[in-house]
Amino acid sequence: MRVLVAEDERDLAALVATGLRRAGFAVDTVHDGGEALERLGLYGGAPAQGPSLGFCPYDVLVLDRDLPRVHGDDVARRLLVAGSPTRILMLTAAASLDDRVEGLDLGADDYLGKPFEFPELVSRVRALRRRSARPALPPLLERYGLRVDTVRRTADRDGRDLDLSPKEFSVLQILLEADGAAVSAEELLERAWDAHADPFTGAVRVCMSKLRAKLGEPGLIRTVQGVGYVL
Repeated sequence: MRVLVAEDERDLAALVATGLRRAGFAVDTVHDGGEALERLGLYGGAPAQGPSLGFCPYDVLVLDRDLPRVHGDDVARRLLVAGSPTRILMLTAAASLDDRVEGLDLGADDYLGKPFEFPELVSRVRALRRRSARPALPPLLERYGLRVDTVRRTADRDGRDLDLSPKEFSVLQILLEADGAAVSAEELLERAWDAHADPFTGAVRVCMSKLRAKLGEPGLIRTVQGVGYVL
């Protein structure tokens, strides 16, 4: 996984890059918006075609909003207009609600205020990588007698309405999208719960118990010891 860190405070950029590398990511750093666009293949026009000096595909861009030369807002806009698959985690010292909404409207996929806790940064980068890697899925998921409409947010089994809570629906959708692969409790927490959810709570286990009861027999969710859950 490749990450580009665009941060004008060089000490902070080095600290973030070192921590992300220790978490297993391949990381490059730049210190202004122009450098970021050059690395992303967007400087001066359309995305670069084929190999070019300094160009590399990145899964996630950790983007300081207040960059010199080209502002971080403009970098985000350029990525959005170009339809780039690179996900944006925007960093800023301005963390009011209006600032967060504005950043997301510019094209950021996630927003983290400074100062931040490093484990949260790593977790958010991982979540964005999974999101970018996930293929497009049809709005209607049907398997094992289940019919899940991800647009209308309805679910039934063999024609019986399951009457799921929003959290139960999200968990069932994630398990369906995994297409037979195991999904860990940690991933469920990151994708279906608030980013600040305590990883040591029993929230996933409780939700899974309620979901199993609503799905009924024969059981559809299997626990893989030490790995996670499989539909």
